[in-house]
Amino acid sequence: MNFITSFFKSSIGKKWIVALTGLVLVGYVIGHLVGNLQVFAGPEKINQYAEMLHSLGALLWVVRLFLLACFILHIVTTILLVKQNREARDVRYEKVARVQATWASRTMALSGLIVLSFVIYHLLHLTVRSTDQRFKPIAQGGALASEYDVHSMLILSFQHPLVTGFYLLSVFLLCLHMSHGLSSMVQTLGLNSKKTMPLISHGGRILAWIIFAGYASIPLAVYFGVLKLHHSV
Repeated sequence: MNFITSFFKSSIGKKWIVALTGLVLVGYVIGHLVGNLQVFAGPEKINQYAEMLHSLGALLWVVRLFLLACFILHIVTTILLVKQNREARDVRYEKVARVQATWASRTMALSGLIVLSFVIYHLLHLTVRSTDQRFKPIAQGGALASEYDVHSMLILSFQHPLVTGFYLLSVFLLCLHMSHGLSSMVQTLGLNSKKTMPLISHGGRILAWIIFAGYASIPLAVYFGVLKLHHSV
């Protein structure tokens, strides 16, 4: 227990926690995007995918709670790390450090809270389905063709400008963080070298904005009428 406490309190320990939780979250973000992009293959494809996930039962909720815990731990540990690094700066750099670190801390905290709020809303909106009365089968007074009609849920959601705006802002902030954080994560885990670091840095930025383009393509496709409901509501 003392080792775990000491590890978490140390700067190296915090960096490892941030890197490992970040690695888990990046894997999830990519996997989730691959699943969501199936919406362009038609209702049957993505709805079958949703039904397959729900067939996992309690295991699916274990995974969701694990990911949420990783996300919260990632944000909290990052804030603590920034605070610890700022306090460790030399006194002669106090003025510069205060300006730069405060800006970084405020931006990180604000963007992290926005993304965390979106994750919670996303779970309530599309998983628990407690924010939209239309997210139930037509036979039950809703707007879905079936219990697992994720295709219609996505389209109905992104027809609302506030939901779309919140989604795009959250994904943008997430990918902005990833574009700068991927290289740091690789460096912490010791998977880089002087020769590969520039490639990893540029590759991380490119990957982050490809992910943003993928996520943004869905609400934009709804807005421009590329994705439409396949049944009348």
